[in-house]
Amino acid sequence: MANSVLNGNGDASGASHPNSNKSVFIPLVSVVDFHHARGPEVEMWFGVEEGRDPAVEWDWSLLPFMALTDGAHAATEDFSYFTLLRPATDGAPSTSLFGISCTRQIDASQLLVRPFEVTRSTVQKAVVVIADSPQSFGMLRERLSVVTKAWFAQREFRDTEILRRFQESLAEEKERGQLSGEEDRDQYLGMSLRELVHEFRWQTLVLLKCCLLQHKMLFFGSRCERLCMMQFSLISLIPGLLRNLQDCAGPELNSYEKKLSRPTSLRTSDRNSLLAYMGLPLQIFGKGSLFGPYTPLQQLDILADFGTKSYIVGSTNSLLLQQKDRYSDILINLDDNTVNITSSSLRSALVLSHADRRWIDFITQEVNDTWDEANPSRPNTMGFRGSEEFIRLQFEEYLQALISSVKYHNYLTDNSHNPKALLDHIEGDPSVDFGTEWVEAWVKTDNYRLWNANTDSHLFDIVEPRHPCAGGLSIDDVQRRIQQQVQDLHLDETFAMGKEVLGRNLAAGRDKASSVFSKLYADMEALREAQRKRAEEAKAAKAAAEKTGGTSSDNADASKPQQNTSSVGSRASAYIGSWTSWADQKRKQGWRTSSHGSDKTAGSGGGGGGGGGWGFGVRRSRNRDSMMSEKYGPLGSPGMPSSPTPSTLEKFQMISMAGPGRASMSSDKSGTTAMHGSFDESILDTAGSDSDGSSNPASPVRSGKRASRRTEGADASAGLGDAAVTAKGNAIKAEVGAGSST
Repeated sequence: MANSVLNGNGDASGASHPNSNKSVFIPLVSVVDFHHARGPEVEMWFGVEEGRDPAVEWDWSLLPFMALTDGAHAATEDFSYFTLLRPATDGAPSTSLFGISCTRQIDASQLLVRPFEVTRSTVQKAVVVIADSPQSFGMLRERLSVVTKAWFAQREFRDTEILRRFQESLAEEKERGQLSGEEDRDQYLGMSLRELVHEFRWQTLVLLKCCLLQHKMLFFGSRCERLCMMQFSLISLIPGLLRNLQDCAGPELNSYEKKLSRPTSLRTSDRNSLLAYMGLPLQIFGKGSLFGPYTPLQQLDILADFGTKSYIVGSTNSLLLQQKDRYSDILINLDDNTVNITSSSLRSALVLSHADRRWIDFITQEVNDTWDEANPSRPNTMGFRGSEEFIRLQFEEYLQALISSVKYHNYLTDNSHNPKALLDHIEGDPSVDFGTEWVEAWVKTDNYRLWNANTDSHLFDIVEPRHPCAGGLSIDDVQRRIQQQVQDLHLDETFAMGKEVLGRNLAAGRDKASSVFSKLYADMEALREAQRKRAEEAKAAKAAAEKTGGTSSDNADASKPQQNTSSVGSRASAYIGSWTSWADQKRKQGWRTSSHGSDKTAGSGGGGGGGGGWGFGVRRSRNRDSMMSEKYGPLGSPGMPSSPTPSTLEKFQMISMAGPGRASMSSDKSGTTAMHGSFDESILDTAGSDSDGSSNPASPVRSGKRASRRTEGADASAGLGDAAVTAKGNAIKAEVGAGSST
C-alpha cells in the first residue's frame, strides 16, 4: 500500500491545475508524541514505506509544534489546522499540503503497559492527517475524532492497528475520487458563516475587504479549533478559493499565476463557468503571501521575513498580542470579538460606504432574526433566508457586482474624452458605492493585477455594474445605524447590570435602615424596662416603709401644700408679735405717765420708731372721742352710747387675736372701727411681704378703702380750725394719759 502512495523518490505524483487543485496525493497519517525531555516529536507514520520519514525528507521540522498546540493540555480534546510546504522535486513542483490534528491526553496510571519513557502523570499525543486540500476537512474532522478516541480507549499505544486501517480507508476514498473536492456537498462542513456574521456583524465585510487588500492579518484566540475555522470561513467567502490554495503554504509559491489563462468561453447556465469568466476566485495567496490557520511561535521568523508581504495567520499564544504592531496590520481577537486596525492607511481604506453598510446590515439582521443558540449553524425557521448557503450567495453576488463596477470604472477612465462611450442605463460611476478609497487601494494589489490581466474588459456587459444596495443615505439607514450602535454599546446589558447593582444597593440600604430602627426600638424598650423597674423598686420601697411605720416622709410631702398655704399667716403673726413687743416697750418708756405729760412724749409715742401709721390712727380715734364727748358729754355720761369704748391696749389685743385677713370687729361708722381697719390693713400689707423683701401686690379693694379713709380724715382736718385741732390734741393726750394710768 505504501508503494502506491509515493514513487521511488518519495514524492507524490500527479498534476495540479490553476482552477482545480486536483492531484493524486494519498493522505498520510502520523502520531506526534510529547516527550518529557525532547518536547513534541513525530513518533510514527502510516502510508509511507517503512523507515522513511517525510518530516525529515521534506523539512517539516515544525510539524510537531503545529500538531501539539500551545495550551492543548487544558482541554480533553482539541483540533489544529495548519499548512505544510512540500518542496519541488524532479517529478512535481512545490505545492501546499494541509494538516489536521486531534490532540488527547490520558492519565499514565490508566495505561495497561506503561513504557519507561513515560515519566509524567499524563500522556499526551496527537493523531495527524495530511491531505492536499482542505475541502474535506469537515468530514475528516469527525472521523479523526472517533479514531483518536478509540485508540486512547485501548489504553495501549503500541497497538496501532486502528490507525493503520484508518489511513488505508482514506487512501481508497482518494483513489475513488471521494476526497478529490470536485463535489461541493461537504467542502464547507464545519465552517460556520452564521457564527462569523453573528459575532462580527458589519465587521465581517471589513475583514473580507481587508483580505482583498492583502495586508498582514493576525487572528488570536484561546481555542485553537475555533481560531482555525474562523479563518477558513472568511476565505471561503471568496468563491472557489478553497479549491485553489496550492500556493498558500509559503511566500515563494506562485504556481497558480504561472498556469492561469484568460477564459475564452462562457456558459451562463453553468455557475462555475460564470465564476471563472468573471475572474473568480480572486487569488489572495501567491508570491509573497502566506496562510497559516495555526502558526506556532517557531514560525515567527517567516512572518518577519522581508519576502513575506502579506499573510493570514492565527495564534493561541498571548505573546503576539504584545507585539501586534510588529506582526500585524489588523488584529482580530476572537476571545472578545474585537477588530483592531493598527495601520492608519488601512483603517481609512476599510471605512464602509452607506451602501456597504446597508447591505451587510441586511444580512446581519437575517442571521440574528433566525439565530438558534441550540444549533447556530441552522436558522431556527429551517428556511433558506439566513442559512449558510444564503450568506454565501449574497457575498458571491456582492463580489460579482464589485468586479463588474470596477471594470466599468476602468472603462470610464479610458474613455473619459468620449462622451458617446457612456452607457445610458448606468448612472454615474457605480464603483463609488463600494468606497472610492478602497477601490484605489485594491487596484495596487497583486490579486487585482492578476485578475485584471486575465479577464475581459467588458465584464459589466455580463453582470450589471451596480451595488446590491446602491443609493444614497436614507432614513432607514439612519435608524438601522442607530439601532446597531445601541447594540454595539451593549446598553441593554449595561442597564441590566446597573439595575442589578441598584437593587443590591437598595437591599443593603433597606437592611441598614431596618437594623437602625431595630436598634432604636430595642433601646426604647430597654429604657421603658428600666423606668418600669425603677417604679417597681420605688413602690416596693414605699410599701416596705409603710410596713415599718416610716410614713413621716409621706406626711411631710402631703403637708407641703398646707405649709405653703399657712406660711403667709405665720409671717404675719410673727410681724404682729414684733409690733406688740414694741408697743410694750413704748408703754414702759412713756405711755405710763400721767395724762398731764408733755406733748413731746405723746408725740414721740405716736410717731417714733416707724409707727407713724399707728400714731395717726390713735390721734384720729382720740379726735373722734373728743368730738363725741363734746356732743354727748363726758365718758360714761347718759348721753353716750351704751357700748363701752375699748382702750388702746385692748385694741392691740383684739387685732392680734383677729389675725391677718380677718374682718373688723367694729362697724365702719365708728372712729374705733376706722382705727382698727387702718391698723389691720397696714399690718396685713406688711405681713404679706416675703422675708427677702418682695411683697405681694396690694389688693385693689384694700387700696380703695385706704384711699377713702384718708380722704375722710383730710376733710375732717380741713373742716376744723387751728383751735379745734389744738383742743382735740389735748383731749387725746389726756385720754392717752388716763389709759396709761389705768
